[in-house]
Amino acid sequence: MARRTAQYLSSLAEVPLFSALSQRDLGRIARLGEEIEVEAGTRLVDEGATGDQFFVILRGKAKVTRRGRRVASLARGESFGELSLLDRGPRTATVTAETRMELLVLGQRQFAGLLDDAPGFSRKLLAGMARRLREADTRNQ
Repeated sequence: MARRTAQYLSSLAEVPLFSALSQRDLGRIARLGEEIEVEAGTRLVDEGATGDQFFVILRGKAKVTRRGRRVASLARGESFGELSLLDRGPRTATVTAETRMELLVLGQRQFAGLLDDAPGFSRKLLAGMARRLREADTRNQ
């Protein structure tokens, strides 16, 4: 189990949304997440559907499509769906497992509980979002 937790922490630390969080904060997220396994061909999220889950890929590969066209590939250590933790907005793409996958899934309700219980967590999360927005702004100039 300790090895598994270390893998979760390592994967969560690479998520841009969580970039300002401490190891302790990441540990709280890892404990709240649920590990799932899916078969190749499983649609994990559908473009346009309301989202309420965030996924971190622990093993396997997925493809990302928009309006039926492939726009990206995702593999171990990458994540998707983080914006749905914040606003439950529509998914901007479809993500489908290309291989058997192992994922850590965090639901919006668990995430909201973290925000309510730990004000410091919220500040760190906002700092990570601000950093991400600045990087995006710099790339678009």
